[in-house]
Amino acid sequence: MLRFVKHYMEGITGIEIYPIISLLIFFSFFVVLFLWVSTAKKEYIEEVSNLPLENQNQ
Repeated sequence: MLRFVKHYMEGITGIEIYPIISLLIFFSFFVVLFLWVSTAKKEYIEEVSNLPLENQNQ
């Protein structure tokens, strides 16, 4: 199966950029997520973490 896919991928020009782009998107998503979590206010984090518990008490 891999030989079949690899054979067709070698014929496409410029395809080597797609793994690089996907890695950059993946890495930048987690960097942005880490920055958002590290700068979030503690009150907001506590409020959001208690939301499931509030629904059970009703």
